[in-house]
Amino acid sequence: MQNKFGKAIKMTNQGALIIISGFSGAGKGTLVNKLISEHDRFALSISMTTRNPREGEVNGREYFFVSKEEFEKTIAEDGLLEHACYVGNYYGTPKAYVKEQMQKGKDVILEIEVQGALQIKEKYPDAILMFVTPPSIEELNRRLHGRGTESEEVIEKRLTRAKEEVHLIEKYDYIVVNDHLDSCVQNVISYIDAAKMMPLRQVDFVELLKEELSKL
Repeated sequence: MQNKFGKAIKMTNQGALIIISGFSGAGKGTLVNKLISEHDRFALSISMTTRNPREGEVNGREYFFVSKEEFEKTIAEDGLLEHACYVGNYYGTPKAYVKEQMQKGKDVILEIEVQGALQIKEKYPDAILMFVTPPSIEELNRRLHGRGTESEEVIEKRLTRAKEEVHLIEKYDYIVVNDHLDSCVQNVISYIDAAKMMPLRQVDFVELLKEELSKL
């Protein structure tokens, strides 16, 4: 777009901060992996956690796996965007990488729990929050048992946590129903593109429009 003086008016091209949360077993990890692997516009923020790695997980790829003492030291040094305790383990988001990627124009995805997501929304109101859910609780229960990686006790804890999380969905910008993965990915991209055009995420552009109009 150009004004009458021939000067281009550009939309803000800084990347967005995308927060993806959801019930355990909703398929958040599969969704995020597909977004990252198939679309160069996205960068994944790697979280730090005190939980033990699952089979196939690699330190520095899925998570930074650290001790409780190291995690608490990072909190004290203000090195995290957010942190939360979930089912007995700490999870948190290191700051520096996120800011660097957004400045490069990348949309940075954080796959984090509800507590951490709402912490970030408080500090960064223009973050885009998405809550991932299966199409039904029956399907959620089936997926949790189908993983075969956790005891009944842990699954019960995850379902109890889901009962708490469901009351916070209203604080999110979008609900993402993860039924068919390909459709789910396209829906997420559409939601992000729409959200990035909201005036609160184009403040510099709106101010430039005001400035140029004041000259007429």
